[in-house]
Amino acid sequence: MAAQPIPADELRAVLEPVREWLAGQAEQPPRSVVGAAVKTSARWLAQQVPGRSVELRIPPHVAVQFIEGPRHTRGTPPNVIETDAATWLRLASGQVTWADAVAEGRVVASGNRADLSGHLPLRPLTR
Repeated sequence: MAAQPIPADELRAVLEPVREWLAGQAEQPPRSVVGAAVKTSARWLAQQVPGRSVELRIPPHVAVQFIEGPRHTRGTPPNVIETDAATWLRLASGQVTWADAVAEGRVVASGNRADLSGHLPLRPLTR
């Protein structure tokens, strides 16, 4: 059974409780709040760019596959992106650029398809 699509307003709502933390103006919210924001935003991106050629890992919260191309079925996929929750949420909301996060080592990306610069920030979050 396919997952229900995530509406843009739900994406915005789940990220609202982490905004001040991401801006350095508040303490980190509870793990469940951060986890919900990470999972929802990663899954929203996966529904916008369907496929299975790239795997985005944001431990310990979520791993999703997306982007059209050769399908990965076993072992470590050839195109992997890994980052922490705060960096992912800053990328998703446009607080940091893909190039800066990669250059600073906050994102590890391997494979010729592992470049999210064309998909970030997430469009509903930049209105």
